[in-house]
Amino acid sequence: MSEVLFSGQLALAAFIAAANYALIAIGLNLVYGTMRLLNVAHGDIVMLGGYGGYWLFTLLGLSPLLSLVLIAGLAGLLGIITYRGLFRRMLLERRPTARIESNSLLMFFGLSIILQNAAALLFTSTPRGYVYLDRVIALGAVSVTGNRLAAALVAVLIIAAVFLFLRFHPSGLAIRGLIEQREAAAIVGVNIDKVQTASFAVGFGSAAVAGTLISMSSQVSPFMGFPFTIAAFVVVILGGLGNFGGGIIAAVVLGMIETYGVALTSSTWHSILLYGVFVAVLLFRPQGLFGRGKVAR
Repeated sequence: MSEVLFSGQLALAAFIAAANYALIAIGLNLVYGTMRLLNVAHGDIVMLGGYGGYWLFTLLGLSPLLSLVLIAGLAGLLGIITYRGLFRRMLLERRPTARIESNSLLMFFGLSIILQNAAALLFTSTPRGYVYLDRVIALGAVSVTGNRLAAALVAVLIIAAVFLFLRFHPSGLAIRGLIEQREAAAIVGVNIDKVQTASFAVGFGSAAVAGTLISMSSQVSPFMGFPFTIAAFVVVILGGLGNFGGGIIAAVVLGMIETYGVALTSSTWHSILLYGVFVAVLLFRPQGLFGRGKVAR
């Protein structure tokens, strides 16, 4: 037991899982925090990013680490189209929050079904993968493949960049203001429509980038997204709505629970642990470990 708990190999695996979850959750936190939209299609954007990395590498030989920029841009454009085509009018009508949440849940659920079945129609349901940076790297007594290590490091860099953007850049401060006090942000002159558009673009773009990074070491399939959606919701709820620092800590907690839980039990417990944490958070700590209580709207 003690060998498992103090294993450097498991600690590194938990770090890699946490980096992936934190990057995925950033986009969900932005969209839900600024607009109270329940994006249950978030994991399907991760899936699209995975397919983007796969096809650009397979057809053009383009490194996933280089294709990230293109994939992020295309996913950001999809986010803008989704916002303006499906949600902009509803949000401008200033409907009650509960109505917005319920309507967005249904609309995103429909979008999820469309994306999954479109991917299955275009690419078939057969899982696809490619070999990239699969050489094993020894870090002292710990070993890891190059693709997983590179993906984790890139994810950390992107998370740090987003965190600094939200803390110091005027547009980032506007996003945080909209999350914390929507009416006050409007009063001081924040362009709410512009911020919401940017939130969709960054949210979809970061999710797609996470999918590309995941595709470097895992197979992609049309129906791979749902577990990532649940993981992102766990991180957002556990970390507290709009609390991006808390979200990073929550991702570390989830990564450790998943990694050490599977090591102490078996791989069949992976989904049980993930959904168990989700249910436990909703039951015992719905405002999150670092939540600020009810967000004033």
